[in-house]
Amino acid sequence: FFFFFNDTATTEIYTLSLHRRSSDLGLHRLEYRGYDSAGVALVNPDGRLNVFKCKGKVSDLEHFLDGKDLGGNIGIAHTRWATHGVPNDANAHPHYSESENIALIHNGIIENYRVLKDALEQNGYTFRSSTDSEVLVNLIEYVRATSGCSLPEAVRQALRQVIGAYAIAVVEKGNHDRIVAARQSSPMVVGVGDGEFFLSSDAASIIEYTEDFVYVGDGEIAVIDRNAPLKIVTLDNHDAKIDIKKLQLSISQLEKGGYPHFMLKEIYEQPRTIVDCIRGRINPDTCEVKLSGVIDHRDRFVNARRIIFVACGTSWHASLIGEHLVESICGIPVEVEYASEFRYRNPIIREDDIVVAVSQSGETADTLAAVELARKAGAFVFGICNVVGSSIARATDSGAYIHVGPEIGVASTKAFTGQVTVMAMLALAVGRERGTVTEAYYNEVSAALLHLPETMEEVLKVAPQVADLAKIFTYAHNFIYLGRGYNYPTALEGALKLKEISYIHAEGYPAAEMKHGPIALIDAEMPTVAIATPDHTYEKTASNIEEIKARGGKIIAVIARGDEQVRRSADFVIEVPVIAECLMPIVVSVPLQLLAYYIAVYKGRNVDQPRNLAKSVTVE
Repeated sequence: FFFFFNDTATTEIYTLSLHRRSSDLGLHRLEYRGYDSAGVALVNPDGRLNVFKCKGKVSDLEHFLDGKDLGGNIGIAHTRWATHGVPNDANAHPHYSESENIALIHNGIIENYRVLKDALEQNGYTFRSSTDSEVLVNLIEYVRATSGCSLPEAVRQALRQVIGAYAIAVVEKGNHDRIVAARQSSPMVVGVGDGEFFLSSDAASIIEYTEDFVYVGDGEIAVIDRNAPLKIVTLDNHDAKIDIKKLQLSISQLEKGGYPHFMLKEIYEQPRTIVDCIRGRINPDTCEVKLSGVIDHRDRFVNARRIIFVACGTSWHASLIGEHLVESICGIPVEVEYASEFRYRNPIIREDDIVVAVSQSGETADTLAAVELARKAGAFVFGICNVVGSSIARATDSGAYIHVGPEIGVASTKAFTGQVTVMAMLALAVGRERGTVTEAYYNEVSAALLHLPETMEEVLKVAPQVADLAKIFTYAHNFIYLGRGYNYPTALEGALKLKEISYIHAEGYPAAEMKHGPIALIDAEMPTVAIATPDHTYEKTASNIEEIKARGGKIIAVIARGDEQVRRSADFVIEVPVIAECLMPIVVSVPLQLLAYYIAVYKGRNVDQPRNLAKSVTVE
């Protein structure tokens, strides 16, 4: 489907183009973020403002637009992930103001929308939707109507009354030259082209048009006008600096490349993404690990009293592995916190603590809030994320990109292995500086990291076997995943992958905890995935498997090649190559990702866009 405008609107949140172009609807580029409805608003050359929106996928919007008047000079487009109000046509974005003179799209949550809505209702406003976003567009209209100010000024004054998170774009009837946008705690970039501008929540959606971007900061308003240079002001009406950054990103990275799903493509990309992750960080001749963030802030790491990882979801599981790595290699006490809990429990943070913020997108709202909390407390904040120029990358004191390329599938795969790889390098680099790691162990792990891409290529050969195995277990309604030591977090991650894309209930447990309750669930209908690769708890894990087998449970065991002991006990086995114990979670995660993927495919699920989930969680 193509839009043909005098000027083109394309993207998940919004896009402005200032000369003639035809392109496919850029909303498709960001479908991976998760959404339940879509819409577009266009300002025609004669000044008419038309809004078209509907519940469902972007493809549903495309069908809805058949035969509609799509003439327009500028436009804004949006995909909504429900926060206020059920997914339906009325709650979809864009939202008109009551007079239909203004239209707005919004990512985020307006926390004080009820108070604002009550005040507007007392002034005669009525509402078509259940959203907080419609309240904001009417507030902007109210300010403009009562003060007679311009649209940018009305947006500024309205936002000074707002509490919450937002990235908004606003257009008005009668003005086909201007879009006003603003940001607070929700991502926004302005793409700068040749005589044109684009506005989006993610640079990936507009990289085919420009590689020059301006990152709009918190509390800033961008005024994009055909007849004037780009202008960015603060909520206090001071001019903000406009700093153009260049982003190198290949369009091929945003395509499936012949794979049926992005998730499968990204699983198979992991040998290459590990290469990109370690490139320039490990000397292949000496096995020396160098991270600029550690070199530049050596004293902080050497003298750290404690390291706190803050993360959500898959990044939290990677952080649990990071805890093992840092404590065992660096001798520094580590805590791992859910960012959403950390920010609300008044945590004790000292100036000699290091807070490590982990996020694939670099835009996770809870993790970003935890970063701000840590900075205010005087802690040194180190970021581990994937997206160059993201909010967390800009907010932290230092950090390391995982360099795995765009991850389009909602269920994270290559980002997880990239995060663990960076954490292993971080632990080695800090351990060497602190003198807490032996030369032999340092060389063993760094050499294993150098050979990790080859190991990943090898483990991917189990894919056909896992695909056949998955056919057997599409019937299951529940799964248990077991692991110990470094692989307990891997069990949690394997269970999460299955939940996310197949909608089968799954739980991860430390293997020894089975007898403390969960063993009551074991029967022939409850499959157990047991990670039993060689480590210092191998014999105990083998005993746990026997306990499940004795109660009629079905065992899928992930084992080392040639392991006959667990093979005799398990109903099914997946053999993987062996690498240094601390890196086994990276290897083991691959068959668990494949198992979740193939079960979901056989159940007919939407693998890349599972229901109710968003790739980048930019609201609480």
